[in-house]
This record gives sequence, C-alpha cells and structure tokens, in this order.
Amino acid sequence: MSDWDDGHTPPPNPKPSIGKLVEQMSEQATRLVRTEIALAKKELTTKAARSGIGIGMFVVAGVLSLYGLGFALHSAMVGLAHAVPLWLAALIVGVALFLIAGLLAFVGSKQLKKGMPPTPDTAIAGIKEDVATVKEGLRP
Repeated sequence: MSDWDDGHTPPPNPKPSIGKLVEQMSEQATRLVRTEIALAKKELTTKAARSGIGIGMFVVAGVLSLYGLGFALHSAMVGLAHAVPLWLAALIVGVALFLIAGLLAFVGSKQLKKGMPPTPDTAIAGIKEDVATVKEGLRP
C-alpha cells in the first residue's frame, strides 16, 4: 500500500499529461487568436473613423470652394456694375470662404494621413511577435 492510501488525497501530479498540455495549448492559441482579432478590429475602426473625418472635411472644403467661386464671380460682376464698397464687401466674403476652405482641406488631409493605410499595424506586429515566440518555444 502506498503512503497516501490512508484516506488522504493523493499528492498533485507535478507534470501534466501530454493530452492536458495539448488541450491547454489549444485553449491558449484560441484565446490568443481571438484577442489579436479584437485588437485588429479596434485598430481598423479607429483608422476608418479618422479617414471618415478627413474625407468629410474635404467634402466641406469642396462645397465652400464652390461658394467662394460664386462669391468671387459675383464680386467681379457687382464691382463692374456698381460702386466699389459693395464690390469690396462681396470680395472680402469670397476670399474669407476660400481661406476657410483651404484651412479645412489642410486639416482634412492631416486627418486622412493619420488613417492611411487602413491596416492594423499594431495587431500585425503583435501577431508577428506571437509567431516568433511560438517558434522559439518549439525549438529544442
């Protein structure tokens, strides 16, 4: 009879079986893949939002540019037909719209550059690191 056959629980097995190790590895690999996919989704969502903001600003800049062109053309017409103060007022409004459009285009391009290219760089780097760690662990 062994030492632990007196009604006590057996001592814990210090080394898990191969089957248990494979099961743990499978669970950990699944968890790792799910975590990496969640990270990639979050990163892509963030980049898409930044790109959307940049594109929206470009659209607004384009619309304001069209209004600016309209005011500039109207200013030329009014300036030729009427007194200078009305022409000057219309020209100031047109130039102001062009300045606003330029500012929006500049800010929009910066936002668009932050979101490009739309790849999950952090997630890709994490996956590469995980693969390298697994490869290193498999070496004898």
